[in-house]
Amino acid sequence: MSESIVPPEVRPKPAVPAKPPHVAAPSPTAPHGPSGLGGGVGVDRVPGLGHSGGGSTLLGYIGIDTIIEQMRKKTMKAGFDFNIMIVGHSGLGKSTLVNTLFKSQVSRWSSGWGSEHKIPKTVEIKAVSHVIEEGGVKMKLTVIDTPGFGDQINNENCWDPISKYINEQYEKFLKEEVNIARKKRIPDTRVHCCLYFISPTGHSLRQLDIEFMKHLSRVVNIIPVIAKSDTMTPDEKNEFKHRVRKELETHGIEYYPQNEFDDDMEDKNENDKIREAMPFAVVGSDKEFQVNGKRVLGRKTAWGVVEVENPNHCEFALLRDFLIRSHLQDLKEVTHNIHYETYRARRLNDNGDV
Repeated sequence: MSESIVPPEVRPKPAVPAKPPHVAAPSPTAPHGPSGLGGGVGVDRVPGLGHSGGGSTLLGYIGIDTIIEQMRKKTMKAGFDFNIMIVGHSGLGKSTLVNTLFKSQVSRWSSGWGSEHKIPKTVEIKAVSHVIEEGGVKMKLTVIDTPGFGDQINNENCWDPISKYINEQYEKFLKEEVNIARKKRIPDTRVHCCLYFISPTGHSLRQLDIEFMKHLSRVVNIIPVIAKSDTMTPDEKNEFKHRVRKELETHGIEYYPQNEFDDDMEDKNENDKIREAMPFAVVGSDKEFQVNGKRVLGRKTAWGVVEVENPNHCEFALLRDFLIRSHLQDLKEVTHNIHYETYRARRLNDNGDV
């Protein structure tokens, strides 16, 4: 008696989920990595599943590419903090340059601090905060000025108040961080960047410049700039820049971006170009002039107008792009991961009460 043969169960093929209409279709030439992620859109293959061909095409759109949009929305809601310190003796155009950088009146002189014109007997710290909005992005900008620095006959240890202020901000952040019931978002008052203004002497760095950067380069990101560079000829400027770089190297002074913080070859190549251009020779101005039918920021001289944003006249545009458009987030990360972590480890190792 022959046995009846039961045919295998035929399962209906599942329906393919439709891709959301707002998501762009992947490029047919998009490369596929070894993990099977194609063009950041969805998973194409999963090894070990399906046919003997080594993989099986999945049936629909997953949505991994929306992670970036999710992150963008959250950070847009939270906003950003950026704290910049400006250091240099009086008359170098520190406040003007900061106003020019952000195209707003953000310096202490522009915010009601300038009622007294007397130079302080010691270094004072003046912090002014503003909320700047551009393209829907809000940033709380804090400008920390240091009036009185380098203006006295005896400038011995005049960097101590600045160093104390920087460490106080680290301490304040650390205390919030170690609290049992800490805030969901800790206010960040740490100094992310210090613009150090060098006098355009054309000769060499002053001893005060060397001592300040030597003491502070280990606790904050220092970016040296040559102020009022329009007072030098192009040859004098290039020679002075080369001499300053040589002196910084001789005294073992590291400035941002440091070589050891380059993550990969692409970062290294980009940062090498920036390091070769440092210190930036800049000119600041908040006054507009008519040049070739266009309104430009500049400084009027007997020979013409020095255009602030013209790369042939000064390196202000290079400094602005470096500081805001390409390295602002990296400045914050280096502050948190390097300078703050160094301070935190030292405080906790000392078994001090936090």
